[in-house]
Amino acid sequence: MHDDDGITLITCSGISNTGKLTTKTGEHLMRKCPGMIEHCISCRVDPDRLCDALSHAEKIVVLDGCSDCCGSKKVREQGYEPEILFIATECGIIKNGMEEPRFDEIELLTTVVREQLR
Repeated sequence: MHDDDGITLITCSGISNTGKLTTKTGEHLMRKCPGMIEHCISCRVDPDRLCDALSHAEKIVVLDGCSDCCGSKKVREQGYEPEILFIATECGIIKNGMEEPRFDEIELLTTVVREQLR
């Protein structure tokens, strides 16, 4: 086990390119870094399911797409506070409507998150 065991990653998973990017980045991290993140879940799931995931989390990390911080808001609505918050647009990603996230954006955000969680 390493120090990062117990991380629950909450993604905003919105409909914009940055929201979709958070989902794809979470999936990418789960595949690329097995063992680093215990659970990855969208903040848009059923509130009871989100609450259950948060209640079992040792460390809550939120990956929001933009400054609206939908993921962080949903986590706080459940009475929890993220230990670490990433915002894709603050990591060099441009919000551009309904475009699909590009692979280079997924790689960039994955790298940012991995480096901070080590």
